[in-house]
Amino acid sequence: MIKRTLFFGNPAYLSTKNEQLVVNFPEEGKKEATIPIEDLGYVVLEDPQITITNGLIRKLVQNKTAIITCDAQHLPCSVLQPLVGHSEQTERIRHQLNASLPLKKNLWQQTVEAKIDNQANHLLRREKNALKLKRWAKAVKSGDTGNHEAIAAADYFQKLFEEVEGFSRNQKGVPPNNLLNYGYAILRAVTARALVSSGMLPSVGIFHRNKYNAFCLADDIMEPYRPYVDAVVYEMVEAGGNISELSTNLKSQLLTIPALDVFLDGKWSPLMVAMSRTTNSLYECFLGSSRKILYPEFQKEWQPA
Repeated sequence: MIKRTLFFGNPAYLSTKNEQLVVNFPEEGKKEATIPIEDLGYVVLEDPQITITNGLIRKLVQNKTAIITCDAQHLPCSVLQPLVGHSEQTERIRHQLNASLPLKKNLWQQTVEAKIDNQANHLLRREKNALKLKRWAKAVKSGDTGNHEAIAAADYFQKLFEEVEGFSRNQKGVPPNNLLNYGYAILRAVTARALVSSGMLPSVGIFHRNKYNAFCLADDIMEPYRPYVDAVVYEMVEAGGNISELSTNLKSQLLTIPALDVFLDGKWSPLMVAMSRTTNSLYECFLGSSRKILYPEFQKEWQPA
């Protein structure tokens, strides 16, 4: 089932009644709105004057709905997830923590290969040269000792947004970096939600290990999914218009990312569903019953076959 994403960019009072999310607006004339909690996958809270009751927070968390809050720059800055996301969580975390270094290096190799290949296919969709990326994808070794992930990323972004003057991939760089930052933050929340639902700790990564980063594993596993965000942003840039400010319209387009169609293991499915399959396959690798992570394959065509 595709879960809905709700975005609140104006002052609102959020509560719950009869298993519904109830929305009341301080402005006169706006009617109360209700949405079934079971339909929700993500709730994005942007406006600082939003009030949410503890009862609603509890029900959202029990429904495994990710509650995303935003900072002063309107970028997602935190994700509220359940303390217990899976009935076998303790055992699953133990397997995750006991993963050997050779296994982690092999998993990172698979991750980087999938990311670079997806980046190459995205360039091909845009009728851009991807020969180097295709070659680098095949050259990745265990642990990516040759740092092909970073080398490929630099070449990829240079070609993808070559028409944008002064562009380089940098969080504080010129647009569309602002759109990429927002899209990646949403993708990170999708990944963290799936990891918790699969009974793993998003903070203990296979490659990323910054002690100040609470989402190291999420940052690892989302890598092959990044080109889907890039594709949405590319279309927004190509459509023209002002992208220097994150307008409500631009955010609404980026908030469709969890529902994007992706091709995984021979089947089309919404990105949020595919991510859950990816995180479940990761646990099977930690368990020892599998050696392969299921990652999506970026297709040249837009629509599912």
